[in-house]
Amino acid sequence: MTTYPAPREHQESEFGLAELCGDGARMAPHWVTPAEPATAPVSPALIHGVRVPPASARLIAATAEYGV
Repeated sequence: MTTYPAPREHQESEFGLAELCGDGARMAPHWVTPAEPATAPVSPALIHGVRVPPASARLIAATAEYGV
């Protein structure tokens, strides 16, 4: 009896950069940028750090392969 391996499920981490860029290009026309007045530069003395929500940090950590 011959057995065949079950097909692997497509996971998010297996998507390629080209597919990600293509998805972004197709979605770009749907994004609307509101007209906001230009903001004045902020003094570096007023910048104390950046806070990233845990969900966003996990998302960025999962995309590390795209930065290589």
